[in-house]
Amino acid sequence: MSVWDDVVGQPDAVALLRRAATHPAAMTHAWLLTGPPGSGRSVAARAFAAALQCTGSDGETGGCGRCHACTTTLAGTHPDLTVVATDKVVITIDEVRDLIMTAARTPSSGRFRVIVVEDADRMAERTTNVLLKAIEEPPPHTVWVLCAPSAQDVLPTIRSRCRGVVLRVPPARDVADLLVRRDGIDPDVALVAARAAQSHVGLARRLARDSDARERRDAVLEVARRIRGVGDAVLAAGELVDVAKAEAVAATAERDAVEKAELLRALGVQDGDTLPPRLRSQLRQLEDDQKRRATRRQRDVLDRSMVDLLSLYRDVLVVQLGATVDLVNAEHDGTVRALAADSTPEQMIRRMDAIGTARERLEGNVAPLLALEAMTVALRPQG
Repeated sequence: MSVWDDVVGQPDAVALLRRAATHPAAMTHAWLLTGPPGSGRSVAARAFAAALQCTGSDGETGGCGRCHACTTTLAGTHPDLTVVATDKVVITIDEVRDLIMTAARTPSSGRFRVIVVEDADRMAERTTNVLLKAIEEPPPHTVWVLCAPSAQDVLPTIRSRCRGVVLRVPPARDVADLLVRRDGIDPDVALVAARAAQSHVGLARRLARDSDARERRDAVLEVARRIRGVGDAVLAAGELVDVAKAEAVAATAERDAVEKAELLRALGVQDGDTLPPRLRSQLRQLEDDQKRRATRRQRDVLDRSMVDLLSLYRDVLVVQLGATVDLVNAEHDGTVRALAADSTPEQMIRRMDAIGTARERLEGNVAPLLALEAMTVALRPQG
């Protein structure tokens, strides 16, 4: 057993991080872990944090996975570990200032004080500049581990002060093996889920365990076959946005209610009481944060839907070009071959470009329905 067991398909990155955790000469105090969604950035960051804190078991250090320091770090309860993983649109400047104050403290029990920022790409330039000096001149026992999809997603001033570790998308079979070993999932189901998730471990696990998630994904892929004209395209866009809104509400409603109840209780307000004017700003701030979280969730769901459509069109190209590679959506072979017979490779590439444009527009805060309508209209058969 080791803290690195769940970091699948990353032998070079694991070797580098393991050596840094055990050899002071290979260590530095600011790291930038980059890789596409699903490459396991946050898993690798937590494993590295555990390896840094590891006190050893049976003489083994560098992430034995059995000592108290390893187990508490992986569980997120180690007193000298701080993890920031925002579910809102951005990490705020106040959150970063709190991190800097935390980073200045001496470790209470571990070898290091480790600060993991899982979404470093969600910091605005002004916020990142506040972080710069803390990374440039950290206290002796503080380690920063930033995660982002690519080095270009953080400011040059930040990445120039970090040691970079690049992760790759793990092979689908490695992800399937992890699901079988860790979650007891049937090997065939695990492999189908790993391919459908394009090796994203968290999503693969969800697809393998949640039949509703598989049905929602199937419905998204069916959109490609249903669109025959502009009317179909507009309806399909509306459906995709409605599904994303519903999923965002379902994912956040319970948490929102708990947070509101806890805030009212902390303010001394009983159920049914009128909130005094002097306390309304605090409730309004909470509601604003919850709206931002729901917006982020909706965007993530829509982006995932578009990635699923891209995987389908990629499979169509594979069939059209006669490439000898596995299909991502082998269970949708009928849809893939029908689309391949009904279009040309050039049309497929134009459709994939339209999806890429829609993703960029969503990231640029374009209204989701407008971005999706433009995309689905471009997906309809041409002449």
